[in-house]
Formats: sequence, structure tokens, C-alpha cells
Amino acid sequence: MSDRLHSSRPIVVGVDGSAPARRALDWAMAYAELKGAPVLAVRAWQVPFSSGVDSTVMTTTEYVAAMRRDLEKAVDEAELEHPRVHVSALLTEGRPGRVLVDQSEHADLLVVGSRGHGRLVGTAIGSVSQYCVTHGHGPVLVIRDDD
Repeated sequence: MSDRLHSSRPIVVGVDGSAPARRALDWAMAYAELKGAPVLAVRAWQVPFSSGVDSTVMTTTEYVAAMRRDLEKAVDEAELEHPRVHVSALLTEGRPGRVLVDQSEHADLLVVGSRGHGRLVGTAIGSVSQYCVTHGHGPVLVIRDDD
């Protein structure tokens, strides 16, 4: 592979378990394979706030463990499809948009889905992807939803 195509700077991709995020990870992996770049799959979390009779009580430890399982599953599936791509995962506490923008500082590209599991379901572009486009340190690609 030509050195011109090979990159040691990662392609950072936001992963939150949503269908658009899965498509973003698939796209990032295919692109990384072409460029010879590594992928960093990032999942940021915040303790969810809920109240009322129907709210589910989950400890922070249980919540983080569930996030870790989801991220590892997404990465494992992506590795099966693209075994030549080096992919690593980062699970960290923080606001998703801010965490992704911070990670984009040393990346070739930041890839996000158009909408995730946020509160604004039905919008054309989600708040995290909007934040990343506005504040990203380099190129940001938003993978649109199918609908």
C-alpha cells in the first residue's frame, strides 16, 4: 500500500447503538480499510435522568456495563466485516458531542450518524451531530438515516 494512502491518524466514529450510528461505523470501517487508517469507536455516556412511576432504576455500574457491552458488540461485528482494519473502542463519561469533538482533534475524520438515541427523535439532524459539525476540529461526515 502506498504511504500516501496510509494514515496513522484515526477515523473517529460515534457509536450509540442506534441504526444511524451502526451505519456510521460501517462507513468508517470501509473508508479506513481503503485509507489504511485505524478506527476509534467512541461511546460517551451520562447517567440518564428519569422520574415517575414507569422509570427504570439502574445503578451507574449497571448502566456503564450495558454501554460497554453494546460498544464491544458493535466493534466485534465491525471487525468481522473488516478484519484488516485496526479498531479500538473508547467508553467515557461525558456529553457525547463534546467527547467526540475532543477526540476529533487528532483524527483524520469524525463520522457520526444523523440521529442517535437522543430526545429529539424525528429531527433531520440530531443535536450531537449538529454539535460535531459546528465544533469539530477537522472534517465531519454525517451519515444520514435511511428514512
